[in-house]
Amino acid sequence: MDPYAKPLPRPSRYSAPFWQGARRGELLLQSCKACGVSQHPAGPVCRDCWSDRLEWRAASGKGKVYSYTIVHRTTTQGFAGETPYAVAIVELDEGPRVTTNITGCPVDAVKIDMRVRAVFTPATDEITLVKFAPEPA
Repeated sequence: MDPYAKPLPRPSRYSAPFWQGARRGELLLQSCKACGVSQHPAGPVCRDCWSDRLEWRAASGKGKVYSYTIVHRTTTQGFAGETPYAVAIVELDEGPRVTTNITGCPVDAVKIDMRVRAVFTPATDEITLVKFAPEPA
């Protein structure tokens, strides 16, 4: 694997299960055992009911584009050769919203409410990035 030249996430004690799931090609969300709400990013308590009874559950990996922007000019050196690219907020079918990239289509094809699915892109031996691509028709 070629050296990865872009910034990488730094898993924390709360987010480590998310990144472990991504490495296996699985989108995991932290879910509350008390009220059933799923959340992202992970944290020590439920953002809805404040319970600390949290567990990790597999998500469908499907959602829709809630908002997006097209980056034409970047100040981050590792991304300089990849412009333009789409940065989006995807609302997962389970409820949480995640900030991500949209891949697998031209940037001018990205639209609000476009159905997308998670795709997993290995960056290093330890980190696999979660991105989203258009859902097949």
